[in-house]
Amino acid sequence: MIDYTPFWKTLETSGENWYTLTNKHHISNSTLHRLKHNKDVSTKTLNDLCRILNCRMQDIIRYVPSDNDQKL
Repeated sequence: MIDYTPFWKTLETSGENWYTLTNKHHISNSTLHRLKHNKDVSTKTLNDLCRILNCRMQDIIRYVPSDNDQKL
C-alpha cells in the first residue's frame, strides 16, 4: 500500500497548506482528499507536489506492505 503520511508531515513543515495548494498551485480538493485517504494519485501529481514543496519523493510517499494489496 502506498502511504501518504510523509506528505502531511512535509506539508506541515513547509510554507504551504491546503489553502495555498488549492488556490495558488491549483491542486484540486479531490486530489488532496485522495492523498488524505491513501487513494491513488498520478505520478504527475507527485511530481508537482515535489516541485511545490521542494522535496524528494520519499518526503511524500512510502510503501507499506499490506495484506490488502492485490495479488500478483
